[in-house]
Amino acid sequence: MELRPELCPPAISPERVVQLSAAIEDIAQLLDDGGPAEAAIAAFNTDTGHSYTAEQFLTYWESRDLDDFALEAARPSRPKIPDITRDELTEIVRRIQAADDATDYYVLLLTTNVPHPRATDLIFWPPPDLVDAPPDRIVDIALSYRPTAL
Repeated sequence: MELRPELCPPAISPERVVQLSAAIEDIAQLLDDGGPAEAAIAAFNTDTGHSYTAEQFLTYWESRDLDDFALEAARPSRPKIPDITRDELTEIVRRIQAADDATDYYVLLLTTNVPHPRATDLIFWPPPDLVDAPPDRIVDIALSYRPTAL
């Protein structure tokens, strides 16, 4: 299934990735040197629309490379699509399961657009009744979640 443009990862220019990579490295260096990095982090977050912390700049390399961090920062932080359909969510889960090149973006898209607080657990660490479940079943569970009032 083809996804409509607003559900696909936005195109990011190589220049933007280079610019954000340089800013990430500058902030990480400031932090490593013990210098004041709060203003640089605030400016970075204002520029990208994200809310990264000093810890994320110091440890990003533990789980991804610099370009991946910069690409994530260049994309929307919470891509909420008000009219997303069940079929579109099913396709997004299918792409996540297939380890599409844009899996990180699709994970963010899924978790932002379903009420289940741990929607990715349904895919990567499913309960016994969802092991090997088709994408539409995972979407049904993610959409049917209702928080318990305490």
